[in-house]
Amino acid sequence: DSGTFLGLGTVTGSVAIHIAFSLQVSWAGAAGQPWCPPPVPHVLCSPQRLYYVKEAHGIVVTDVAFVPESQPGRELLGGHEAALLSVAVDSRCKLHLLPTRCSLPVWLLLLLCAGLIVATILLLQLAFPGFL
Repeated sequence: DSGTFLGLGTVTGSVAIHIAFSLQVSWAGAAGQPWCPPPVPHVLCSPQRLYYVKEAHGIVVTDVAFVPESQPGRELLGGHEAALLSVAVDSRCKLHLLPTRCSLPVWLLLLLCAGLIVATILLLQLAFPGFL
C-alpha cells in the first residue's frame, strides 16, 4: 500500500518482491542480484530483487497482495518489513515475509571516515617524519 515494494507472481509459481519506488536496474551481479553482461546500450537487468522463491506454488500464481499496514497487519508482520500473500490456481494461499533490511547509520559512517583520515595522516607522519 505504501508504494515501496512491487510483488510479482509468475506462471511457473515463483514469487518475487522488488523495490518499486524507483524501479532501479542493476548492471552487475551483486549479492542477491541476477548476473548481467557488462554495460551495453539497451541491455538492462531486472529491478532490484529483495525476495525470490522459485516455484513457491508449483503452478500459476493468480494473485498477490501485500498485507495492509493497519493494526492487524502490523501484528502479522512482526519484525518484518513487508508481507505478501500469494494465491495459485489450486487455491493455496502462502505468506511471504520480507526481512527488515539492515543499514549503517550516517553518524557511524562519518565517524569511520574521520577515523580513516586520522589513520592516514598518522601513517604518513610515521613514514615521512616532518611531513605535516
